[in-house]
Amino acid sequence: MENISLQELQFFLEEDLFLLPEDKNSIKSKTSISSKVEPISESNNTLNEDLGSYNSETTHQQADPIPVQGNFTKGLLVVHEEQELSEEVMDMLVKMINAVGRSMNEVGLVSSPVLEGRTLEEFQALNAHIILKFGRIKHPINAVPAIPYEVFTDDETQYLFADALSQISEDKGMKRQLWNALQVLFNIKK
Repeated sequence: MENISLQELQFFLEEDLFLLPEDKNSIKSKTSISSKVEPISESNNTLNEDLGSYNSETTHQQADPIPVQGNFTKGLLVVHEEQELSEEVMDMLVKMINAVGRSMNEVGLVSSPVLEGRTLEEFQALNAHIILKFGRIKHPINAVPAIPYEVFTDDETQYLFADALSQISEDKGMKRQLWNALQVLFNIKK
């Protein structure tokens, strides 16, 4: 933990703090003991500083949010297997999103390589309300017990798992199956 001044500490602590006489004596005795063992504490401080910088670096790497393409304004997340979506596949995706009454401006896109090595907690931090997963994803989201082409609801999040977008774009049967599932998910009447 970094050293915080009293002025900065006032923003975190709302109640007044008081130092009791017995606490004051306890602190004095601890400081007198630590001054006698100064050479050891200096080496410990160096070690602690090194560990602190290591921990803050690893925490910082894990704290970076998962990058999402698009505005992602309505909580609709599309997770896809492909590194990059071809123009033909992207066109199909745009038509599909528009057909359910949404706009691509509302959608967030995440590819499988972006999710590799990320935890389920980091994924849940995106706060997606509807997750469309296409293809094989190397991520713990696969543990969600969703049946392909059927809507699965967990708390406030709805999931729809399907085949890879590139496969769906080439197969009319898969397109029909996906469209039927999307009608259920977005409550669209035929």
